[in-house]
Amino acid sequence: MWVESSGGESGANVFVRGFPGGGDAPFLTLSIEGSPVYPAPTLSFLENSSLFRIDETIETMEALRGGPNPVLSNGQPGLTTNFRLKRGSEDTQGLFKYTTSDYDLQRVDAVVSGEITDDLYFMVGGYVKSSPGIRDAGFTSEKGSQFTINITKELDNGELNFYTRQTDDHGAWYLPTPLNVNGIDAEYTQLGTLNRQATIFTGPNAQPHDIDLGDGRGWDGHVSGGSIKLEFDNGWQFIDRFNITKGDANTFGLVPNGSATTVGEVADNGQTAFGAVTNTEYASDTAIQQLGRWVVLKEISSFTNDLAFSKQFGDLSATFGYYTASTSASDWWSLGNTAYHVLEAGGELLNGIECNQNTDGCGFNYDISSTGDARTNALYFTSQYKFADAFTLDLGVRKENHDVQYSVDEDLDGIITKTVDYDESKTSWTTGLNYSINDDMGVFARVNRGYKMPYFDDFRDNFGAYQGGEKLIKEVTQGELGYKLISDSTDFYATFFVNEVKGDTFVSRPGVPAEILTNEAYGVELDYNFNHESGFSVNLNTTLQQTEITESPENKGNEAQRQPKWQVRVTPSYDFEVDGMYATLYGTISAVDDRFGNNENTVTLDGYEKVDLGLIIEPMEGIKLQLAIDNLTDEQGITEGDPRNADAPNGRYIMPRTTRLSVSYAF
Repeated sequence: MWVESSGGESGANVFVRGFPGGGDAPFLTLSIEGSPVYPAPTLSFLENSSLFRIDETIETMEALRGGPNPVLSNGQPGLTTNFRLKRGSEDTQGLFKYTTSDYDLQRVDAVVSGEITDDLYFMVGGYVKSSPGIRDAGFTSEKGSQFTINITKELDNGELNFYTRQTDDHGAWYLPTPLNVNGIDAEYTQLGTLNRQATIFTGPNAQPHDIDLGDGRGWDGHVSGGSIKLEFDNGWQFIDRFNITKGDANTFGLVPNGSATTVGEVADNGQTAFGAVTNTEYASDTAIQQLGRWVVLKEISSFTNDLAFSKQFGDLSATFGYYTASTSASDWWSLGNTAYHVLEAGGELLNGIECNQNTDGCGFNYDISSTGDARTNALYFTSQYKFADAFTLDLGVRKENHDVQYSVDEDLDGIITKTVDYDESKTSWTTGLNYSINDDMGVFARVNRGYKMPYFDDFRDNFGAYQGGEKLIKEVTQGELGYKLISDSTDFYATFFVNEVKGDTFVSRPGVPAEILTNEAYGVELDYNFNHESGFSVNLNTTLQQTEITESPENKGNEAQRQPKWQVRVTPSYDFEVDGMYATLYGTISAVDDRFGNNENTVTLDGYEKVDLGLIIEPMEGIKLQLAIDNLTDEQGITEGDPRNADAPNGRYIMPRTTRLSVSYAF
């Protein structure tokens, strides 16, 4: 897995090895306590991680890529990460933590857990934070809070668990910037006090709307759920997990449109223009760029339930399950609204340029109002059989029905332009074989086929194909062959993989036709962990892969965009004592190869290396100090070009060097 967080604290791009991706995280499902936070892995301007914030209430994280994934839960064929919340116990425990940084982050985390009464336990915690942003916007561009409650009741034959996670957290949306203008680097952000407030016009009557682009991207809502686990005398086990998500996931941002230019090229008088806020006169050679004032209002809700019965029959275990999900989204968009701004941090809008004064702006506009509902029902069965002592065979199958109703009003004129009534079913399957060579070593093989079913934006982006009879289902076939070694000091995994994804789509910009592709990939992933009694440990993760677009009207034979041929992460750490204090020195060195920025393979994104370094000191019992430096060498790496205009020399930088310091007290 490779995470691009260069867009800010919300809305990461997450790529899974062997899978195509032009952005967001279509092949990632994020779960809490075993339930997806939202059944659709990705909608336009929303992927699962946007609804989730890590804090001190998280106990552990586990991840499963491929394997039996296509038949379980929401049927994600790619990667599922599951976060488990801390739980209470008979002992009262807690933590208080303060964090600051060189960009004036102010954050307080707290968590406490314990016993309410016999067999009834609690955990409560959360955080509050604010900052002007890693890229200083000149105002508090990142602020938020989160509060979590987790209640557990132990029963004679099982347990009940209920939780709720209330979040209100927003941060600036960082977009690609010109790569050919002096002074524009990883520190630069378009957003500032001179341009955060704007007026846009929508609909046939050019209705004005006052907006605050400082709201950025974020999540204001809750993720709540629970489970019941029971064990019966006859050996059967029952588990039911449910999840409810509801809230607003809005996006506001300044989005570049095309290449940088100068005042003299577009000014009405051919020479100068004036700042709309400061009335500053800008000379002919002043660098400027069209920036779109984009607004996406997204109200979402979902309910999932996953129940399963399982039993052990000697060497055979079996599970029968039923998963259901209802998913809703109501959107209001106004994209485009472009106008020329000065190319400096927080650069202002300009007067003296004709199109800046037009209600239509200087470029494209795409405004919609939409509403959609989807229901998924799936029956699944998994089994595992151990034979001949050293062999384990597992099988799984899933029958899923997916129903979608969706309608769109394009142009905000009250006329519905697209409607969808969709009902399709698919059967996914998986099988795997594991052979234990001895207590430390084993080999394994797996093959599976799963499906990524379409949701609302898939129909709008591919409406012509849908009307022509296309089902818009992504079919994913995967194969793995691997070796594993687990000893007292060493863990090593080597996995050879091959993937095929049929029906993948890429949309350069909402409102334009989608590109429909088939992608293939093969490669090897190596994961190595070493722990020495001296206190030294190291983790090495390497992926080598080759990708190819095997079906496309225009790009057949090209490599998949933004997929490097290799990437490496090395994470060493050293535990030691100094003057009676426990300490840990740690770091991460990551490197990524060159990638193509588009499926046409005409734009190359240079590879880069990044170094992170940290130190943890425990001066006394319960007290911990942590210093963390991200991007120690201030590498100016590029994660993407301009997905809306591949020919424009724009790109999105990784975050510049930052330093954080935290002090915590645990009891």
